Amino acid sequence: MLQVKNVTFGYSKTKVLKAIDFNVKAGENLAIIGESGSGKSTLLKLIYGEHDLKQGQIFWKDEEILGPKYNLVVGYDFMKYVTQEFDLMPVITVEENIGKHLSRFYPEEKQKRTEELIKVVELEDFANTKVKFLSGGQKQRVAIARALAKEPEILLLDEPFSHIDNFQKQGLRRNVFNYLKSKNIACIVATHDRNDVLGFADQMIVLNEAEIIAKDTPQNLYKNPKRPLIASFFGEFNVIEPYGIVYANQIKIVDDSDLKAVVKTSYFNGSSWLIEADYKSESIFIDHDFELKKMQKFNFQFPHNFSLKFLVF
Repeated sequence: MLQVKNVTFGYSKTKVLKAIDFNVKAGENLAIIGESGSGKSTLLKLIYGEHDLKQGQIFWKDEEILGPKYNLVVGYDFMKYVTQEFDLMPVITVEENIGKHLSRFYPEEKQKRTEELIKVVELEDFANTKVKFLSGGQKQRVAIARALAKEPEILLLDEPFSHIDNFQKQGLRRNVFNYLKSKNIACIVATHDRNDVLGFADQMIVLNEAEIIAKDTPQNLYKNPKRPLIASFFGEFNVIEPYGIVYANQIKIVDDSDLKAVVKTSYFNGSSWLIEADYKSESIFIDHDFELKKMQKFNFQFPHNFSLKFLVF
């Protein structure tokens, strides 16, 4: 188990993180979300041991994670960290980058393991291509596979799919996160992309202004967002008095209701349309099955089981 205990850290007098506490069990997937500058990447670097802590402690099982003041070489054998810089060897092939740190004394096992990981990151057609000829997204996939080569106990991922084309991301996410579960590898993902979280994370932490403002399952945070910042991670939402946060997909257009609005514009979203409308001189957003014309009047309602939400701003 990873234990982060009362960690406070700053590069100067200004604190980047304040009193951070959480645990991650073996095989668990934890997502860390927050706006740019909220401390996501810094937290991963502290967990990896890139910086010395003056306040707080970090443990993996019974071993304390220490920084460069105590370790000549940063990092631990049981932990791997995939940054946004990749740090690959450009003049050797994909296969060689992944297998570089595997034992040469067992060539058949090394080859089997390398081929397995190439398949996980969907780079079979590029196994013998030198890394310098790959795209940014392909390099990112090599970096993930290389980090998994020696089966770490915990994997740290910083925006792990940010360079990968949208049409390839979802299948790759499934491959990687399912692989981690099958090997009981703990994983911490720092991301701004909800698709890296929904469907995969067991727990989610929300960072804001250097502090943890929420910690729960993605499902519970979606159902009960206490702040607009949290709701914004899950999609289009409204803040409607006295109801509080209402997602666009929770509002239904009906034939008759006391709630009335006027269409301002409609946006095509593929499987649905996002309707922007004027309600009491404020813009609201509603997911709808088809387009509505500008200035069209309509009635809407909230779900029957909808309850008032008290917000923290």
